[in-house]
Amino acid sequence: MFLKTRHDGSLMEVLSLPALFDPFLTHLQGRLHAGEELQEPERFLKTDLIFPSGEPLPRCWLDPHYSKQ
Repeated sequence: MFLKTRHDGSLMEVLSLPALFDPFLTHLQGRLHAGEELQEPERFLKTDLIFPSGEPLPRCWLDPHYSKQ
């Protein structure tokens, strides 16, 4: 799955989908897709990521207490 970073719109490949879907995890491993070279994996803060369409990530992926509000 690919997401974009909020600060510069770079395309990022999510390396662990379970980490993306887990609301108790604040970071996930991903790899930026820039240029022709394969980039090294990095940690990304989930709140700094959006879908390529510009939509934010679902609250249930970010907030472990989303169902209590």
